[in-house]
Amino acid sequence: MKAISLFASGGIGDLALKSNDIDIIIANELLEDRCKVLAYNYPETEVIQGDIWEKKDEIILKAKKYLGKKPLDFLYATPPCQGMSKNGRGTILNNIRKGLRPQLDQRNRLIIPVVEIAKILKPRVILLENVPEMQDTLIETTNGEYKHILDYIKDELGFIYEGQGEVVEFANYGVPQKRQRLISVFTKDNFIKNYFKITKTFLPAKTHSNVTKSNGVLKWVSLRDAIEHLPKLDAKSKELATSEIEFHRVPLLDDEKYFWVSNTPPERGAFDNQCVKCGNSSNQTHGCSVDENGINRANSTTPIICPKCNSLLPRPWVIENGEHRLMKGFTSSYRRMKWDSPSNALTTNLSYACSDSKLHPEQNRVLSLYEAFIIHTISDFKYEWKRVDGKKISDKTVREIIGESIPPRGLKIIVNHLCRLLNNEKIEDIVLSNNLKSQYVLFEPKPIYNKVPSL
Repeated sequence: MKAISLFASGGIGDLALKSNDIDIIIANELLEDRCKVLAYNYPETEVIQGDIWEKKDEIILKAKKYLGKKPLDFLYATPPCQGMSKNGRGTILNNIRKGLRPQLDQRNRLIIPVVEIAKILKPRVILLENVPEMQDTLIETTNGEYKHILDYIKDELGFIYEGQGEVVEFANYGVPQKRQRLISVFTKDNFIKNYFKITKTFLPAKTHSNVTKSNGVLKWVSLRDAIEHLPKLDAKSKELATSEIEFHRVPLLDDEKYFWVSNTPPERGAFDNQCVKCGNSSNQTHGCSVDENGINRANSTTPIICPKCNSLLPRPWVIENGEHRLMKGFTSSYRRMKWDSPSNALTTNLSYACSDSKLHPEQNRVLSLYEAFIIHTISDFKYEWKRVDGKKISDKTVREIIGESIPPRGLKIIVNHLCRLLNNEKIEDIVLSNNLKSQYVLFEPKPIYNKVPSL
């Protein structure tokens, strides 16, 4: 099978295609540093760097050359999500008409060249991945109309294609990370359309659940399952913050941040820390409430000074006019992760203590990049953090590639399911195997560490 990957970044999502024996003939990515990593890991792929608006025709011409008379099986696209909005249907459009909202985010219009490529190459399956908010996001079309993205895709592809978007929790596919994404499938394949009529979904049944069931569905893979076996680290000093495992290292915390973090108990956040001098445990904890505009606001009355002994609490602070005040921020900042639950979604800020629930469950530090590889399931696959030009890849680039990608273990299951449908396997066999989950096994942490985190 053949595929084209758009907005490929470093090729993390493409691992799911490659592991299903799908040849990625062309991959397009805007940023040079991503392209260099992509080219190293996919030497047989034609990597086209540049803006998709400008490179659209080149992608089409080269695809036709590669394919000849053979069909394109998959068009896989993951447009940037930064411009996606969470407003209800019709709200944004009404505000635009009233002059209460400026022009829509132009990044959302990147779906247009994707659809234009699809209309010419006519892939058997179009597979889109984005944040759940995509289903409620408006774009301005080329003729000046405003449409929700999924409606635009359906209208442009016409009756030949059938499809829909479904919100997927990737922890339900054995990923030790709670990460919800909108997976949209559009197909012209009659066999898959038939399957959809029977099952009302294009996606396989979940393999894991937050509760154990008797029909073969396994328990969510927890953070403990994934990374507890790794050597301990501590952000107090350089000696304690590093290990012999490549990428299993963490940034140091300054004295103030270490004070906050080291006094944060399991499953709690530093904003709730109590007095370490007198032991007073009744200081008001932090929280938030919804204001008159329906927006969550952090409480402004949370103390930073213990009223019992007048000492500074180990809570995140800033100094203004020579005095300490509580830092403004989400209650999830400087919060420890939970051992017996999947990780929160990994973002580009995964190495920052102030990021959403990114403190280690018990150690005084953030996650290491090596741990992120495991949690994001990159370590399931052959993948190296190297550039084709031989230059060193920065930690910043690694974090960004992880944060903007989809966990390949979960996507691999979805792609495998679609491949079986494309191969015209008996529908009843596919339904049965999905119900039994017999082809999936529980993730088992690997106690052996490699210098390069790849298999």
